[in-house]
Amino acid sequence: MLALTMSALAGSAWAEQAGGASPAAQQEPRRGGTLTAIIQPEPVILTAAINTAAPTGVVTGSIFDGLVDYDANLNPVPALAESWETSADGKTLTLHLRKGVKWHDGKPFTSADVKWTLEQVWKKIHPRNQATFAKVTSVDTPDDTTVVLNLSEPSVAILSSLNSNGAQVLPKHLYEGTDILNNPHNNKPVGTGPFVFKEWSRGNYIVLERNPDYWAKGKPYLDRIVYRVIPDAAARSAALEKGEVQYAVLSPVPLKDAERLAKLPNLRVTTQGYEWLSPWLFADFNVERPQLKDPKVRQALAQAIDRNTISKVVWFGFAKPADSPIPSTLTAFHDTSGITYPFDPKKAEALLDEAGYKRGADGVRFTLDIDYIPYGDDFKRTAEYLKQALKRIGVDANVRSQDTAAYTKRIYGDRDFDIAITWFAAFSDPQVGVNRAYGSGPIGKNIPWTNGSGYRNPQVDALIAATQGEADPKKRIQLFKDLQKVVLTDLPTLPLVELKFFTVEAANLKHPQPTGDQVYGSFRDFWFDDAKAADAKPADTKSN
Repeated sequence: MLALTMSALAGSAWAEQAGGASPAAQQEPRRGGTLTAIIQPEPVILTAAINTAAPTGVVTGSIFDGLVDYDANLNPVPALAESWETSADGKTLTLHLRKGVKWHDGKPFTSADVKWTLEQVWKKIHPRNQATFAKVTSVDTPDDTTVVLNLSEPSVAILSSLNSNGAQVLPKHLYEGTDILNNPHNNKPVGTGPFVFKEWSRGNYIVLERNPDYWAKGKPYLDRIVYRVIPDAAARSAALEKGEVQYAVLSPVPLKDAERLAKLPNLRVTTQGYEWLSPWLFADFNVERPQLKDPKVRQALAQAIDRNTISKVVWFGFAKPADSPIPSTLTAFHDTSGITYPFDPKKAEALLDEAGYKRGADGVRFTLDIDYIPYGDDFKRTAEYLKQALKRIGVDANVRSQDTAAYTKRIYGDRDFDIAITWFAAFSDPQVGVNRAYGSGPIGKNIPWTNGSGYRNPQVDALIAATQGEADPKKRIQLFKDLQKVVLTDLPTLPLVELKFFTVEAANLKHPQPTGDQVYGSFRDFWFDDAKAADAKPADTKSN
């Protein structure tokens, strides 16, 4: 009954809450105050240009500005770039940068920073942008405020990935000539955004302070941001309910608590601000493992899993069954080509028998390890459900837990796993968020959030390359449909559910309508509507 109630809330009452999540219209913003937010899990690094993990993106969105932001309809709007234009043949993108912008250390922000970051970071290190900017052959900087990207072929995905999370610009003067991956500014970031990094007490809190020289005059309104690390889910709910914390994203409380919190007068709950993500949860099968090399085995495991149960029971209705790595929210690209894996344990057992993995005397066919992304109890419950589902068809599973750094090294570096559960953002174009799950280039290079399965298919690599350079929208859509057909047949990854994240925030916290990428956006336009909140002392930053 709870699952049905939560599902209804996610689909109806939640939408009403979301519609009222931006009550700042016609009110004069108040200046001052400390906003206390939850960040969970704690980031492993504070530079999204190096690591695109969600916690890093949440914090650094207020430290770094993007070249663009995205409105609620995912259209790019000016940020560090005031305007831009694409040549008629699609092979030149010119960005006109905002004048007078300074890095937090006082140095001017210029086109040289963009050029250096694109050439040395996005094309060489960034998990997604190595593909997104692959067609950029050179970068011209005719003056300090003009950047010209020259492409070998058109790349329509670039404008879908120029915000502070998709393409974070780093200060050239602090990184050039250094070991980029180990530069100390990765954890003491210097950005151009509305808030300046002040302190990181690991395991406790991260503090940002108002940037007095911010280019948007009069902003930000808040004086300080404190991100608290609160590992315990019940404690996060209590902190929000008591008003000790005023903001938390990415479904920060247990799903069973969400309905109760949504009814409290001092809180708002919204699913807005995640449109840019199009998040999907999936299981990576390590195709280099003996039992998982055979596609027939992977297909059998798929049919042992009831994705409706994962959606309604494990995720309390804050998800919908996924049937493709390209979420249904990307309607132009989404297509299963009729290749589906309905819940059918008997068919799963028959396939395993055909593959030569019959039940032993103890009823067990083989044993696997399941590792889940350590982002909360919902992911752990997903792993535990898979364990139970696989046991019914004679496959024993061990669920293993570890912190984020150990998880990413195990999956993307050491490749010491059988099944890994994680989520990717597909973003507004599958070239940005989906291709990375199947391209063979990053395998084993310890690049988080790329191809974890170890899947290598020259046909898929060719399709991925083609999507990056095809300018004809219809042909490009067909390429993605062809890609889905191949990977859904080979099944190196099993799409589980499309996620519906939510944000919990204080009712007296005001801001404009959330942008499509608000989860990774800044607090530039946030303010408290009462003097008591505005004059509040900084939140307690003691250890939790």
